[in-house]
Amino acid sequence: MTTLLSAPVRARWLPVSSLAVGTFTLVTSEMLPVGLLTSIAADLGVSTGTAGLMMSAPGLVAAVSAPVLALAARRLDRRAVLLGLMALLAAANLAGALAPVYPVMLAARVLTGVAIGGFWAFAAGLGVRLVPERHVGRATSIILAGVSVASVLGVPAATFVSSFAGWRTAFAAMGVLALALLALLAATLPPLPGEGPVRAGGVPGPLKILLLLTVLVVSGHFAAYTYVRPFLEQVSHAGPWLVGTALLVYGAAGVLGNFAAGARAARNPRPVLIILAVLMALATAALPLIGVPLAALVVWGLGYGGVGVTLQLWIMRSGGGELGTALFVGAFNLSIALGSLIGGRVVDGVSISAVMWLGAALSALAAGVAGIWGRSRTTGS
Repeated sequence: MTTLLSAPVRARWLPVSSLAVGTFTLVTSEMLPVGLLTSIAADLGVSTGTAGLMMSAPGLVAAVSAPVLALAARRLDRRAVLLGLMALLAAANLAGALAPVYPVMLAARVLTGVAIGGFWAFAAGLGVRLVPERHVGRATSIILAGVSVASVLGVPAATFVSSFAGWRTAFAAMGVLALALLALLAATLPPLPGEGPVRAGGVPGPLKILLLLTVLVVSGHFAAYTYVRPFLEQVSHAGPWLVGTALLVYGAAGVLGNFAAGARAARNPRPVLIILAVLMALATAALPLIGVPLAALVVWGLGYGGVGVTLQLWIMRSGGGELGTALFVGAFNLSIALGSLIGGRVVDGVSISAVMWLGAALSALAAGVAGIWGRSRTTGS
């Protein structure tokens, strides 16, 4: 344990809050292209589906880097590792802002993926080393809230910035934020020595099912959500102002869903995840059928806003330690990559509306798997 546990209460929570801002910055950077997809594709001369690779590339890299770094950096001071990964994120975002051609942008997104996978995997389990045992649950929730809030607010914020100053400014702003956060982490994080080797033994059966659920529900979401702006523009005929408003409404609903689901998932995450997946399925299926998308986006935001915290709490209850968390981070990011990649192929090969039906099908399948698996067990955890 670190000597921070003997520090005043306020000092204990400063690094926890810094890590929460860190996870917010990482995940916002990962999802930055979602709200900017149309503009980036036009400026860099690629199709909408090809532009979606900006989501797939960092997701795939993060999925690999999370468990690899958990093993490779097991003896290194966590503070030094986190500072290095945040510096890498700043460089990647600034490179993206300056990218003259699409291959340069993809290279920057690969670096983003390395930073995301490593930072998230290490930060998620640091609550136990930063606060007394009785506060570990709260500290972990705060750190991971950065992931959930970024998932629902990052895209609207980037869309808002780009509507006034362009997509390059949005990337540059995230690079500057990462540099500021680097200084904040350096000032607040205590030394966190490595804790010895991580055992890479077999993955427990329950954890395998939870990783499968992660892949289904998260890939279903990103298959549709990566292309939500083109959908709103092409199918709902929404202008820039309405697109920004719709995404802000989605984001506000998502924040509400995050905290509402987190409070209930701490007691029994399985039924919470089922409800969230059903909400997502209903919302994405309704979008191609209704003329006004705001109501469907509210339901969608409520559903997905609670997914991250619910899955993380469920993963923590299943055990697995730091490597278990790293595998979850890997599965989550792999799902982002798979969802956006498959969605892009559907958009280019079928239609922009078809990708919403794909998202609905995968969300419904996740709800079904969670329900069937739960009935086969003696507890809901």
